Amino acid sequence: MSKRVRVLVVDDSALMRKLIPQILHGDSSIEVVGTAMDGEFALKKIEELKPDVITLDLEMPRLDGIETLRAIMRQFQLPVIVVSTHTRKGAYSTFKALSLGAFDFVAKPRDAAAGHLEAIAAELTEKIKGASRARIPKIREQDLAEKRIGAKSRSKIQSPPKLIIAIGISTGGPVALQYVFSQLPADFAGSIVIVQHMPEGFTEMFARRLDDLSAVDVKEAKSGDLLLAGRALVCPGNRHMVVRRMSRGDIAVLSDSAPVNGHRPSVDVLFHSVAREIGSSAIGVLMTGMGEDGAEGLGAIQSAGGLTVAQSEDTCVVGGMPRAAIVKGFATRIVALEGIASLLHHHCSTDRSHTEPAETSSPVVTGKTKE
Repeated sequence: MSKRVRVLVVDDSALMRKLIPQILHGDSSIEVVGTAMDGEFALKKIEELKPDVITLDLEMPRLDGIETLRAIMRQFQLPVIVVSTHTRKGAYSTFKALSLGAFDFVAKPRDAAAGHLEAIAAELTEKIKGASRARIPKIREQDLAEKRIGAKSRSKIQSPPKLIIAIGISTGGPVALQYVFSQLPADFAGSIVIVQHMPEGFTEMFARRLDDLSAVDVKEAKSGDLLLAGRALVCPGNRHMVVRRMSRGDIAVLSDSAPVNGHRPSVDVLFHSVAREIGSSAIGVLMTGMGEDGAEGLGAIQSAGGLTVAQSEDTCVVGGMPRAAIVKGFATRIVALEGIASLLHHHCSTDRSHTEPAETSSPVVTGKTKE
């Protein structure tokens, strides 16, 4: 029997300290080794209990969640899952925590105070298990500060992109996308549209976070936004996003149609529109996440002549989404997280959208599926 993941639950609410362990006890691969009511108690219990993963509330007395996270990153380097309140302030604090090294977050349901946490049980357990085995590259605060210097100083000439890149991503996405976007160059010639499975109210702050550390412009999408070279659009939570080819240029369109694959936004909805409207001038990228959302859509992009990319499973937090596409033969390329940005830049820097990148010593490609 494999070793169980040891979890410490940190929350100032006695109710949450009771309910979170209850939902985690439903997974036999997780063991809650203790709870703590604030950051000071948490740091003592980390030394005593040696947990593998920590769930952390950010709004606590004495040593609050942000300062507790700083101490955990400095002293222990353990993966932390933020359990966030579903408010604007909660979203701001959550993405501050991600910038300081938190692994991922789960938003408490709006009725959490009434004891209803069932809605996040599967998500929290998957993220805890993913965090315990993740090997995602870390972005240091000083690296991001350096990235911000002059990052937006280039001329804002609006021009059509060479290629449209559609990215679908879920569990483990915030950290993975932070890494990819921190590697994109200022002269990036593609336009990126992103579906990240994320609750309503968090995606605007997430887009700002990506914009802060990237040389390309990143914003939460609005209907009618043009797909421009050097621009990335993040689909808002609880909306679908599709692309449309118009006389004035390619645009993003949002809708409130029914969830697909249990998700709104759905990666499949975006990918099918990209296949239909953009065809061979598109790249579809399916990254870390649980489930199968995006696999069929990636197949549609492949059938339309576009390049299809799946993140390699060994660099995913949860490999379900890219694995589903790989098994079905829909991924033309399997690429490590560390190589995704350079691959995208290469394909957007040449008129031949399907040439191989130049040889490099970095781990760009880890394997291929059948063509």
